[in-house]
Amino acid sequence: MSVLPIRRQTMVEGDIDLSKLERRLREPRTLINAALNWLVAGLTVLAMVPLFSVIFMLLWRGGQRLGIALFTELPPGAGMVGGGIGNALLGTVIMVGIATLLSVPVGILGGIYLAEFGPNTKTASVVRFAAKVLTGLPSVIAGVFVYALVVTTMGTFSALAGGVALSILMLPTIILTAEDAIRMVPHRMREAAIGMGCTQTQAILKVILPTARPGILTGVMLAVARAAGETAPLLFTALFSDYWIRRLHEPSASLAVIIYDFSGQPYPNLIEIAWAASLVLVLIVLGLNIAAQFYLRKSFTK
Repeated sequence: MSVLPIRRQTMVEGDIDLSKLERRLREPRTLINAALNWLVAGLTVLAMVPLFSVIFMLLWRGGQRLGIALFTELPPGAGMVGGGIGNALLGTVIMVGIATLLSVPVGILGGIYLAEFGPNTKTASVVRFAAKVLTGLPSVIAGVFVYALVVTTMGTFSALAGGVALSILMLPTIILTAEDAIRMVPHRMREAAIGMGCTQTQAILKVILPTARPGILTGVMLAVARAAGETAPLLFTALFSDYWIRRLHEPSASLAVIIYDFSGQPYPNLIEIAWAASLVLVLIVLGLNIAAQFYLRKSFTK
């Protein structure tokens, strides 16, 4: 019994030339491998240069205006000094909040239908096609659509119309990411839930959605980041305001529009405020992503 493994090992070592398996620095494949590794590393650093340069410029130019006044004062007029982005920050939070309330429930329900209830139906195919088309839709088209549907009906530009326009842009991203996240849940978890007596709805609510929560939340964060930085749809729906927002059916300022407007002005004070608003917008998106990751990590450690 003990002779067979020895004979098998001897035969294998006799058939293979172990010297050919040794790594030599002068071998062409070793040189090519090292060259490709250095090339990939260099391209990675090169791709990171624009990113870090933008972050550096935001911190350098926008960080000079960070302060309480930036968040509590209204935008200044042309040629004036001081001022802030308080109303634009509040308007952005309100409109993105409206868009999130409208798009997240519908998007998650759509993802559940596409992944669980009717994955191979014609309706699912149409929904997937429409969602993929909407992901590449120019944002200005969403603004024009909501302008014709909501603004003309209400007779005024409003924060509500801006939230509706942003929700249209968020919806396809949430639907597609929710479907992918739900599909990635192992099938044995579904079978285990059904085997324990759960209905399909109970299995989705108690097992599938909690398991797919990281992917769904990632899609929501991507959609929120896109909505927070959109300018074109807000020009057609919320327009702009120099005052604090008091009602949802009145025009409202936003960070994206104030950046677009002030960055093209010939006044240094307004340009500095545009840089500061850009930095605040980046910090908001970054903070939301960090908070989401912290929440997911904390929920998994319980």
